[in-house]
Amino acid sequence: MSSHSIVHVEIPAQDASAASKFYADLFDWKIVVDPTFNYHMFQPDPGPGGGFVELNDEMGYQADRVLIYVSTDDIDASLAKVEELGGKTVKSKTEIPGTGWFAIFTDPTGNTIALFTNMER
Repeated sequence: MSSHSIVHVEIPAQDASAASKFYADLFDWKIVVDPTFNYHMFQPDPGPGGGFVELNDEMGYQADRVLIYVSTDDIDASLAKVEELGGKTVKSKTEIPGTGWFAIFTDPTGNTIALFTNMER
């Protein structure tokens, strides 16, 4: 059974490069850029890491909406339970090549949360 812990946080930004510099300078977070996706990732010590995502209304990335990722062993089952409990699927299970899968849902209040499953290597 999955622990359902918070495993990743995404902070929306107008400019991911500028945001990563701001937070690195502010909190001394280590920044790593995945060149395949130009994805700027941060790693605080300790705590879950995350990344900076470009603003995108379709994906729900808005300036006032930090997105947390919760681990799950079965995204499809978790999304079914979301729907059963009155939430809504925003983005169905989607592969992150070489990493795992994610999905996004809203709870009955309208909060947006993401699910994540690691890819077995």
